Amino acid sequence: MEGDDSLESKFPPCRKLEFIDDTQHHHSSQTINEDTDIELIGASSSNKETDINSIHPSIPKEEIPQVGMEFDSEEAAGQFYLAYAKKVGFGTRKSKLHKDKIGKIIDRIFCCSAEGKRGADKRDVNVKIHRPETRFGCLAKMKISCSKSEKYRVIEFIPEHNHYLCSPHKTHLFRAHRRIHETHVIEIDMANSVGIAPKVSHEFMVKQAGGRDNLGFIPEDYRNYLRSKRTRDMKIGDTGGVLEYLQGMQLENPNFFYSIQVDKDDLMTNIFWANARMKVDYADFGDVVCFDTTYKKNCDGRPLALFIGVNHHKKTIIFGGALLYDETAPTFEWLFDVFASTMSGKKPKTILTDQDAAMAKALASRWPETQHRLCIWHLYQNAAIHLSGVFEKFTDFAGDFGKCIYDFEEEDIFVTEWDKMLQRYNLQDND
Repeated sequence: MEGDDSLESKFPPCRKLEFIDDTQHHHSSQTINEDTDIELIGASSSNKETDINSIHPSIPKEEIPQVGMEFDSEEAAGQFYLAYAKKVGFGTRKSKLHKDKIGKIIDRIFCCSAEGKRGADKRDVNVKIHRPETRFGCLAKMKISCSKSEKYRVIEFIPEHNHYLCSPHKTHLFRAHRRIHETHVIEIDMANSVGIAPKVSHEFMVKQAGGRDNLGFIPEDYRNYLRSKRTRDMKIGDTGGVLEYLQGMQLENPNFFYSIQVDKDDLMTNIFWANARMKVDYADFGDVVCFDTTYKKNCDGRPLALFIGVNHHKKTIIFGGALLYDETAPTFEWLFDVFASTMSGKKPKTILTDQDAAMAKALASRWPETQHRLCIWHLYQNAAIHLSGVFEKFTDFAGDFGKCIYDFEEEDIFVTEWDKMLQRYNLQDND
């Protein structure tokens, strides 16, 4: 998620209160969301009747699940519970179900997205930064059954949550409440066909809808749609040709290696390849590698990633290539794993990259012992972009900046000359 689209954004004021349950003779908690007038009573039991109107005074009674309500289908019941959840401020998931002998669903539980507990991560010892906890054992749910009639009837409803709720203007960030509608699909396809960047197109849609909470999806959903669309297009036209070419190369040279990553629908996403010459060169000159993703495939804009090095004649050599669908951390993690496996487990001692955050995250995860350094060429290009005004104002700045970047290899000399340059062009406080 980007910018304001973060569940970690500050929620409206909430507090927990303590009260005595006369029937149970123990303390339980009550959560009040002051921004929405939603009051939630905790620690209820199935035998305890709760006044729904007092729990949700701001929501019409007909929009709140009630035991005995009937629906024509499981989907209709799920949509009703989803709409209710959006008004209250939580996400939902489909939970347990039972089917009869012919496969018809006879009962289903719709629960809060915070239901249950996250399982233990086998990588806990190695993980430095854990994902935020999103499951708290919440018992809020709605259970439906059609065992005694053709319609699905609500047979159990628990409205109480054991966690703070999200304010209405942030509820759209829950996965359950995000969906790209057909009208938006048409707009996305049109914007993509004329080369409008996803970020620009998404911002325009937000303005059209009157706000992010009215649009119904976030930039991540936009990018995921484009990615799945590209894999579908490739399945129709290119997959067969790519596989045929790679298999042909392997038949000509058994030492030719390729690997393909597919998504959950078994559609091709990323491709890596390396021939025998590349593997031999890497064995001899692979201590320092430059990983470059600045090349793009025409039309689709997909990154062509190259592992590049220099031989003993100072000639550029290629250790491997990959055609990627995006530049996310999971993609780079897959690529680094495949590359190391192809090269018999050998990892470079130093790798040079651009200032891509996803790439840095993947390197720290997969090759922690490899020294990660930024490519000088990329540093210069980024400086030319972000300091364009300085380059235009001072004609000698480009030469002095180039000297600092390219000519001084000793740290103390570089720091001295860098400070002189900052003073010469009055850039000391330029962040």
